[in-house]
Amino acid sequence: MRHTTEQHDPIAQLYRGLDSEDTASAVSVILKLRGDTCDIDCLYCYEKRKEAPGGARIDADQVHRLAKLFRGRPLAVELHGGEPLTAGRDHLADILRELAALPNIVRVSMQTNGVLLDEQWLDLFDALYPRLQIGISLDGDARGNAWRVGYDGKPVYPRVADALRLLGSRGRKVGVIAAVTPAVIGRAEAVLDHLVSFEAVNAISFVPCFDTAVRRPTAVKGRRLPTSRLLQQAAVGDADGPGWAIKPHEYAEFVLAATAHWISAGHFGRVKLEPAVSTIRRLRGLGSGFCHFSDMKCDHVFTLYPDGRLGSCDELPWPQARLTSLDENSVESDVVRYQQRSNLLNQGKALMEKCVTCDYRSTCGGGCVATRWRYDLAGDQEAYCDYRMRMIDGIAALLAQPAHPTGVWCRTARWRPRTPNSMRDISAFLARWNQADSFRPSVRIHTSAHGNINTVGLPGVHEADDLDPGHPQWHEAIEPGVRPLVDAVTRDWQLVTYDSCEGHSYTGLELRPAERRVGVLPRTPAEYAATAAALCRAVTVVATVLPPTVRVTIGRAELTCESTGRTTPVLDLALLPAPGHDWSAYFDTVDAATAVVAEALRGERPTAQGGCSCPVPQAAAGAVEGVLA
Repeated sequence: MRHTTEQHDPIAQLYRGLDSEDTASAVSVILKLRGDTCDIDCLYCYEKRKEAPGGARIDADQVHRLAKLFRGRPLAVELHGGEPLTAGRDHLADILRELAALPNIVRVSMQTNGVLLDEQWLDLFDALYPRLQIGISLDGDARGNAWRVGYDGKPVYPRVADALRLLGSRGRKVGVIAAVTPAVIGRAEAVLDHLVSFEAVNAISFVPCFDTAVRRPTAVKGRRLPTSRLLQQAAVGDADGPGWAIKPHEYAEFVLAATAHWISAGHFGRVKLEPAVSTIRRLRGLGSGFCHFSDMKCDHVFTLYPDGRLGSCDELPWPQARLTSLDENSVESDVVRYQQRSNLLNQGKALMEKCVTCDYRSTCGGGCVATRWRYDLAGDQEAYCDYRMRMIDGIAALLAQPAHPTGVWCRTARWRPRTPNSMRDISAFLARWNQADSFRPSVRIHTSAHGNINTVGLPGVHEADDLDPGHPQWHEAIEPGVRPLVDAVTRDWQLVTYDSCEGHSYTGLELRPAERRVGVLPRTPAEYAATAAALCRAVTVVATVLPPTVRVTIGRAELTCESTGRTTPVLDLALLPAPGHDWSAYFDTVDAATAVVAEALRGERPTAQGGCSCPVPQAAAGAVEGVLA
């Protein structure tokens, strides 16, 4: 086994500032073609809440100047609104021609409500910019679109569904952005199935309506209120926020239910699902183009309005997010200077300091700075972090045991990656473990006060030979303090351990103390699922009888095979200092805690029928019953 205690400062990996000298990194620019002007009046529209000037249009000359401002740098452009199609065919045609002629434009997308889409629009796109990526705003089925209405208060769902069918008949593939509101909570499976039923849809992004802080309706010019605004007024004013708002934990449960169904129903073969795909990529150690999971956050996202205002991400509050005017600058370095002086962006960067010590930082990526900022103002940033962690834990479970999706609801087993965490040859190790007559060469046994005795003996470096119970030196190689846990896992549960440590204080060394732990290497996904559930049951039993100085945790991680590069899901049972207690008190009582945990393990067994001890969210109970049936 290979482990180290090496540490790195990850702050620069969480939020990368825009560097005018580094022109290789792309920036995204959202073109608010019509400001907040739109042909429908969704009650939750955040753009109209900014009370930005509408009616004007971004023109082709502004697009040219924007590309010149970011000359030499890859530029991804999103045509947005309001509703971009309200700019008119001739006007939008001029913009598409300009975009097609600019060499640094690497991607153009358009987000539309789809109401105005017809054959003529699609002919125009095919002729002028056939690579245009189209996104449709649709919140699932008809029921889910309760908040998307026209100014007359009537649903727009039928017209958007017609647009999707038209796109499918033309062979177009589109993404759907679906807002998660109370109208879809508890119905993730049905909503996902409905969206997937449209032939044109090949990507779905579920975005949360975290609008509990909204306390007043959108301002309206004139005395006469359209029906849509009367409906909005009726939905605003509750102490828990407007009727369309949800809370972070509700969004996490929705995403997990949708992801579990996406996998079990086989939708993953045709449709990309966010934030599931970005979470999976980060769990696998891969990058993501989604800014919530990337280090290219607000400093790499810009918004341009028709009146020339250039600012940061459109999800940040305006006018605070405004940086400058397109007319005032001719070089990118000016924009960078305004970014560095922005109180709002500096506040956002400061919020990322919280992420530096978080166990989830390499997977979460810090999330959305705009949302984190809003929750910080409300004094509830923990709720945002909790949802991110919950989502990662659940999707990690689905990856490890895809055929047993009920594991997604376990709150005891958490994502706890260990880096590095590798073994020379996992397949050979498992084969040797299961064959009593395999050849087992003699290994180094080096007793050290600062590490596992089956090690090279360097403090903080655990590069051990991989032993199994059939090895004649097995008992000698297991540290005495952790033997009760190892014996319970290997003898009573008949499982494979890939690592163990009795814990070390590293007194006199500049190293973080090591906890007592045992790592389990399940042979199959089914064994993984049964083991995770059994560990959860055992940990739940001992939670109230452990010494107050010690807590026990279950970690989900991955073990890398050095010979193949492949990873295998593993589980780690660890005893850690309880909150409010130091390592000295921990080491005084860890043996007593170990005895309690070992006894609980002997009282349990991993079985195919045994579930974990965590309650299933009420909204997901029906889906779980269906899986179990």
